[in-house]
Amino acid sequence: MPGPADSATMVLPLLTAAAVGYLLGSLPFGYLVAKSQGINIFERGSKSPGATNIRRVIGTRSAAIVLGLDAVKGAVAAAASLYIRLPAGDPALASLVGYVALAFAVVGHSFSCFTGFRGGKGVATAAGGLFVLIPVVAGISAAVWAVVYFAARYASVASMAAAVSLPLSAFFVPRQGGAVTLGVTTFIALFVVVRHRANIERLLNGTEKRAGGEGSGEPPGGGRP
Repeated sequence: MPGPADSATMVLPLLTAAAVGYLLGSLPFGYLVAKSQGINIFERGSKSPGATNIRRVIGTRSAAIVLGLDAVKGAVAAAASLYIRLPAGDPALASLVGYVALAFAVVGHSFSCFTGFRGGKGVATAAGGLFVLIPVVAGISAAVWAVVYFAARYASVASMAAAVSLPLSAFFVPRQGGAVTLGVTTFIALFVVVRHRANIERLLNGTEKRAGGEGSGEPPGGGRP
């Protein structure tokens, strides 16, 4: 049974990973990219700073920039064991630190301390981190997103389907599972679905916008001037 010293060597890196992950995730790239063009993204379209709303309100180039930056912050969080001091020879702790940092990065993206605890849905941030930690599972999830998106033309449905596929893939793909992996992928799946609750309501009401349509909640012609 680990003693107090052993517990401290585990708890401190995990707390550090949680703090670092949250701060990384909180970096409001979508908000900043939109602000650089004189737009408060929290007042336009679906009011989300995610790449989908950025594309609808501003354009594809800005959306690609936001998507890439949001994915990078997830990847940097997942690689936390590279820059957080850990006990030597403990690969299990190194893996756990990465998962904890990523989970908190997803939370930080959605509830950023820099924007009044507002944010996006965490899809790109989660994807960037999972490609670092479990690339096979992340690749399957990306494929699910693409198939559902091009079949249904709903970014929200594709994102939820990709999220739900994560714990299923982690469970069934050899050497990709484990209790921590299953726990974190299940958390991300539930978190992403809950963050899409407004989209679910619009889907049920028949008012959700397909790809290429006007931004949700914004009248034709671009909404507010």
